[in-house]
Amino acid sequence: MQQWQFNRFLYLAVGGDWSWNDKGVWTDKQWKEYVHSPQLRTFAAYYEGAPAGYYELHCDDENSIEIAYFGLLPLFIGRGFGGALLTNALEEAWQMSPGRVWVHTCTLDHPSALNNYQARGMEVYKIESPR
Repeated sequence: MQQWQFNRFLYLAVGGDWSWNDKGVWTDKQWKEYVHSPQLRTFAAYYEGAPAGYYELHCDDENSIEIAYFGLLPLFIGRGFGGALLTNALEEAWQMSPGRVWVHTCTLDHPSALNNYQARGMEVYKIESPR
């Protein structure tokens, strides 16, 4: 399996229950371009040899790093892996010396997502309401 195929697998496996559908219609070419961008780094978490979750760090031109995608495969939700994975994501991101590290979350995400972010020192920057 090539890297872009692995990213696609993780995206679909993790995001399937959370309405991640923005990349679900992407072509192979779009996946290849996205994954091979020098601004993207992907990290996978494993448990007993099986993929358990992943995150993507996206660097922008303003010295910021976005945790672009973050989550666990369904089998690993509720088993204490999320906090450890987020801690690792934040540590990796800060090692890249950005001006800030940030993440979007919404009501479609796991009910504990915001608490997990805040428990690791992240703060709410902006709240948007649907129109």
